[in-house]
Amino acid sequence: MAGERMYPILTVPDLDEAIAFYEDLGFRRTYRQVRPNPHAVVELEDMGIHLSAVPGFDPAASLGSVIITVPDADALYRTFADGLRRTRGRIPSAGIPRLLRPRRKQGTTSGFSVVDVGGNWLRISRAGDTEEEGPDRATGLARVLEVAARQGDARGDHAVALDVLDRGLARHADAPAADRARAELYRAELLVRLGDPVPARAALARAESLVGAAEGDALAEDFAHAREVVGDWRGPHGG
Repeated sequence: MAGERMYPILTVPDLDEAIAFYEDLGFRRTYRQVRPNPHAVVELEDMGIHLSAVPGFDPAASLGSVIITVPDADALYRTFADGLRRTRGRIPSAGIPRLLRPRRKQGTTSGFSVVDVGGNWLRISRAGDTEEEGPDRATGLARVLEVAARQGDARGDHAVALDVLDRGLARHADAPAADRARAELYRAELLVRLGDPVPARAALARAESLVGAAEGDALAEDFAHAREVVGDWRGPHGG
């Protein structure tokens, strides 16, 4: 049978706050009710999400998670990022809510994640994408970065991800400068999530010292993201 649709219902502590966050991403509210229970629907293209408000709900304790496959995950990330910059002046990268940039993660497809105001994870990847296998599979420090991203971006275990990176950098001290720079940039992001801005700035500085002009051009997007994250640090409870 064709034409089936499935709509997740995500729990949030405050309905208006949740609607506002999804509208910032580019969704539009298509339904809202106050009684008998606060409930709303937000939609973007063919994506529809139901929001159910439960006063007193703790976002940090949420187990909500939705897998979303889209034709172009990078384009959707840019839509979300542009919307947050336009409405909030920044991309929240630590705490709840947050938007995590596209990054290859060990054992998963490429893509990115959103943690909404209720602590629910939207795990977004490109339709038909699969984990890389065979001769083109990453090795050395590049593979370590994928393992760290699995912990930090897919599971939210920032401290574990940081430990993976630290051990990987020590083990692969002879890795190419670009790989070491990428690892330091991700370290900086993880340190911000953990509320440690001083070592985060030091990690960013180390990454900058590792690359020349050509490598810096190739990593321009990575550097821009890390500088935005580190420069916008607002404390461990900031968004």
